[in-house]
Amino acid sequence: MPDNEALLHHGSHRDLLQPPAAQELAADLEPDGPGVDAVIVPTARPPAYLADVAQLAEALGCPLVTLHSTKWTTAAETRRRLDILHADVDLIAIDIPEAGRLHLPDWATSRLLAGTVFARRTDVSAKRNLALMLGAMAGWSRILFLDDDIIKLDPGDMRAAARLLDTHNAVGLKNDGYPDNSVVCHAYRLAGGQQQVFVGAGALAIDLARSRSFFPDIYNDDWFFLLDADRHLQPTTTTGHVYQHPYDPFRSPHRARAEELGDVLAEGLYWLLDQGRSIMDADERHWSMFLARRARFVRGVLAMTEKSTAESQAEKDRRIAALKGSLGRLALIRPAFCEQYLQAWTADRAAWQRHLDALPGGQPIPAAIDVLSRPEFPPLTWERVARRPGAGR
Repeated sequence: MPDNEALLHHGSHRDLLQPPAAQELAADLEPDGPGVDAVIVPTARPPAYLADVAQLAEALGCPLVTLHSTKWTTAAETRRRLDILHADVDLIAIDIPEAGRLHLPDWATSRLLAGTVFARRTDVSAKRNLALMLGAMAGWSRILFLDDDIIKLDPGDMRAAARLLDTHNAVGLKNDGYPDNSVVCHAYRLAGGQQQVFVGAGALAIDLARSRSFFPDIYNDDWFFLLDADRHLQPTTTTGHVYQHPYDPFRSPHRARAEELGDVLAEGLYWLLDQGRSIMDADERHWSMFLARRARFVRGVLAMTEKSTAESQAEKDRRIAALKGSLGRLALIRPAFCEQYLQAWTADRAAWQRHLDALPGGQPIPAAIDVLSRPEFPPLTWERVARRPGAGR
């Protein structure tokens, strides 16, 4: 990588975050104040992974909402497991079927990617959007998103995040565990590059009244969620600490290929924000320049990896295969397509606002869950174990 690597890649976007004011830091020492209305966990792992977050919800005295990919985990299994281990958790476990059954907008961004190599094959974005809908209908004000591989959850940190939502739309919890980066950025760090971690939905508190964005079905959906209608970053800060379980980003080159479009689009937009510019400047000329810059960056990381002697040849080969996978997918991305995606995203933001405004408010949980599926399909299956609401606040 050349000495001017900062001209090719921004290893940090933390300057975009707002530091808490002195009075807010002082308020974090106070035990009282608004809490969290629900902890939301999109999950595709066995229920055993929910033990820590169940303890957290119990301590906070709020519902734990788990959204299940039924191929790997179900609401019924989770109820059986947590009913035994956590008698005081207020559990709302919901099975999430295929996207066509869900009462979500017909996303222009998803139509643009459908039938192409860029189409995403996970349901995490849909789960997060359904959670936003559920919160809007149930009258929740502040929710906490946590991934199912996040542990070491301090209730005091979560309460501090909730208090910071008085003045911020979103508050991230700092990750002290395995870095939550793209495959390319993992390779860059391991090759000696300066790479930090940005705020993400893996541990994110949200004010539902002010933050009316959505999660597009693309890698880095949370980076898109944090953008506001003025084409800048929503008021966002960080507090506290969590820990993410280690995972293997280089297990298959497919992961790198699947991430590349979302990584390009998000990094390209945040590149502009880092410079104090608006994402309205992301025209075809910007994308032409950024795609060339991205290709030079990934090739530079590949060269750094090939020269490295800090790992076995087998491990080096895995990283090289992943980076070549990214470069192969990058070669298919065109500037006009990037601009077209942002136009579709803008249309989807407007559609999401209309969708939220049409939802019935003040709904009990059963009625709200019924609205999560399209009228022509049966309601979603779900389980509930109601326990001492508010006991842990």
